Amino acid sequence: MRITIFLICTFFLSSCGGGDSKQPHVRIKTAAGDIEVELYPAQAPKTVAAFLSYVDSGFYRNSSFYRVLNDDNQSSEAAKSELIQGGIWRTDQKRASSLPGIPHESTQQTHILHKDGVISLARTTPGTATTEFFICVGDQPGFDYGGDNNPDGQGYAAFGKVVKGMDIVRNIYARPENNQAFDPPVAIYEIVRK
Repeated sequence: MRITIFLICTFFLSSCGGGDSKQPHVRIKTAAGDIEVELYPAQAPKTVAAFLSYVDSGFYRNSSFYRVLNDDNQSSEAAKSELIQGGIWRTDQKRASSLPGIPHESTQQTHILHKDGVISLARTTPGTATTEFFICVGDQPGFDYGGDNNPDGQGYAAFGKVVKGMDIVRNIYARPENNQAFDPPVAIYEIVRK
């Protein structure tokens, strides 16, 4: 009887997202240190699948964090935001431009809000996001569905959260910048599954 109860409990716990395989982790290896991110495929399946396909293909090898938004480098009329942005845009723009856009999964669909440490895809219009991503520094409700940081009101596609290395994110955020560009960019050696 105890064995049966144990097996039933184990089944229910594993089906409720208790295993690492349901929430894969990746390690962003940077010149400033490693950042570990937990991904949420149950909420953002298309976004996570695309991101992991880029990781598995080695796209992020020798890429960079190249952009920062902070209180000092944004127009006073614009909705303010704080983030670091990375990807392959500066190191392999041709590849970044050639990829098909990922169908947009808004925060209204996923319920993953842009809180401190959340990772999300950069984009122009809905469905144009590919390899470029950003990590929120502090809560950024303007990036959520209906928020003020995007004129179309669709927000951005959040798909995971930093679980280790937020001190590294803040260290990168504080680096010298010129007109929203890190000077110099912070090297991302690679992103790998953990």
